[in-house]
Amino acid sequence: MAVALGIFIGLEREHSQKTGVRTFSLTALACCLGGLMGGLYAVFSLVFVTIGIIGMNYREMVKTGNLALTTSSGLGVVALSGTLFGQGHTFTPALAGIVAAALLAWKPAISRFADIVSEQELRSAILLAALTFVILPVLPTHPIDPWGLIEPRSNWASVVIIAGIGFVNYILMRTLGARGMEITAFFGGLVNSRKVIVELGIRLKEVGPSLLAVVQRGTMLATGAMLLRNGLLVAVLAPQAAVRCLVPLVSMLLVCAVFWRSSPASESAAHHNRLQLESPFRLSAALKFGLVFLVLNVVGALAQRNFGENSFYFVSLAGGLLSSASSIAAAATLMARHEIPISTGVNGIILSTLTSVLANIPLVQGLMPERALKRRIIFELVGIAGVGFVSVFVNNLIFASDH
Repeated sequence: MAVALGIFIGLEREHSQKTGVRTFSLTALACCLGGLMGGLYAVFSLVFVTIGIIGMNYREMVKTGNLALTTSSGLGVVALSGTLFGQGHTFTPALAGIVAAALLAWKPAISRFADIVSEQELRSAILLAALTFVILPVLPTHPIDPWGLIEPRSNWASVVIIAGIGFVNYILMRTLGARGMEITAFFGGLVNSRKVIVELGIRLKEVGPSLLAVVQRGTMLATGAMLLRNGLLVAVLAPQAAVRCLVPLVSMLLVCAVFWRSSPASESAAHHNRLQLESPFRLSAALKFGLVFLVLNVVGALAQRNFGENSFYFVSLAGGLLSSASSIAAAATLMARHEIPISTGVNGIILSTLTSVLANIPLVQGLMPERALKRRIIFELVGIAGVGFVSVFVNNLIFASDH
């Protein structure tokens, strides 16, 4: 396995006109033998490889004035993996070798991605990492208020999950958006469907009728992406409720797909710039989402405790107008903590989703200049919401015995 790993990584270096197959495979073999003998022999083999790496870099510096850092790092991974193989490990060194080979082989793609990512997006990624790995672990795991409503770690974990989904999808949108506005609209919808519809309306006013089909299809893609995101949030935050959300969410998603397919494809999307959507993950945006999530979480729990499930539905309705992601995350968290019944939480999730779909109608009414397009999109949004309402009743009949 050690020799195979050395050959595997060495082939990539050979194609890059660098130190190649024999050097990498012999290095892996030498370190594997050191690992088999154990103790000082393993250390001696790693020291021997280190001396070879230093000599290789000295020679490269003399010849070209540069250091062979990438090849040196690859040899280091092969040496450590070979030692682990010799000591009887298999999974960890094999995985490390595969990851190393992938990073070496995907250099062009990684370089293009680095060119795409801006400094602001890099700072956002660092901030997300700090919120996840620095702040989250030190938050209390128990409620900190007398009523048992605010549990900092679980609440903040929900914020981090949604922020992470938004950030990853934004990077995917930036990476793939140049292939067409429809792809951008889909990935943008995973972040914020309303911003996508606003941007589509603005772009339609700028470009003209050539974008009519793109705007209609993009609106349906953004709406479908929002439905997918909401389903993913439920699956992550409240897995026990995911099955009960399938009928309404899948029904609306299928109707959305039918409307998208019914519109003729347009070649004009490829000739226009991608949509200009700002990064969804900024500190102010994260704090705003966290505040909305916390308010909905507390108000929803209090409403359920004091006024019954009907009052919780009003909270879900208001949450859908503000942010369907916040509302759904709050409902899922309350279900996970057994603050509300699963049936009530599922109905609240679907109600928030329906409200979010219908809340786009005023945007379409105000932004879309073409009457025919406006009427068609409004009809489609109402149709999606109508199917959602019907599917809620069907869903309640299916799970009536569990109420």
